[in-house]
Amino acid sequence: MSPSLIVFAVIALFILMVLTSAIKIVQEYERGVVFRLGRLVGPRGPGIILLIPFVERMVKVDLRTLTMDIPVQEVITRDNVTIRVNAVAYFRVVDPNASVVNVADYIRATSQIAQTTLRSVLGQVELDELLAEREKINQKLQEIIDEQTEPWGVKVSIVEVKDVELPDTMQRAMARQAEAEREKRAKIIHAEGEFAAANQLAEAARVLTIVPGALQLRYLQTLTEIASERNSTVIFPVPIELLSAFMEDRRAVTRTGAPAGSSD
Repeated sequence: MSPSLIVFAVIALFILMVLTSAIKIVQEYERGVVFRLGRLVGPRGPGIILLIPFVERMVKVDLRTLTMDIPVQEVITRDNVTIRVNAVAYFRVVDPNASVVNVADYIRATSQIAQTTLRSVLGQVELDELLAEREKINQKLQEIIDEQTEPWGVKVSIVEVKDVELPDTMQRAMARQAEAEREKRAKIIHAEGEFAAANQLAEAARVLTIVPGALQLRYLQTLTEIASERNSTVIFPVPIELLSAFMEDRRAVTRTGAPAGSSD
């Protein structure tokens, strides 16, 4: 190979390296943070970015929402119950400059602050509050983590507590408590039904006592119901009040017919 050809190949390789370092392509969901001789110039993109070779340097930052799983953490609640919880956080970069200049690795930093905040917040609540007010706790976690990641140009939009693992003894105790609560409600409902039935019976007795003929009608209705049954023998007591009405009618007829017999 001739020396001229070697020189030409070296020059071509140098030009290719210069073009590679000078021309960058930034996607729509990215921004390129440019540094000129170590000083921050600012974000550029999306599209083709032209850099000054060996003078400017660019760092790409992804602006899409990232999903981060917060590993399982052992937490002691305020009522001294040891639980294991994990969570998920959704965040994105809103300030590319701050995410590059103010923190070395914003993803790892956000993960660490999310873990410590999860243990701190859940350690200040009781177990019943954690199980019953999940939305309130999620909102509190989001606000605290977002406030701490704001200097890094990171916006935390959602933090959700996923799973809460309880000790076996606590699960059995909660099952017994739930069963006792259901029995309590059942007894209360039964007592309310008995009370309502007693009131209705008292009202029925009052109507039978006050309204004339009501007792006789009820007696006849009962006889009709018994007659529909296929029974060989039926013993049914007859109230004195019912017989007294017929006896009074009989005495009235007798008194009416007596004077007529003496006149003959």
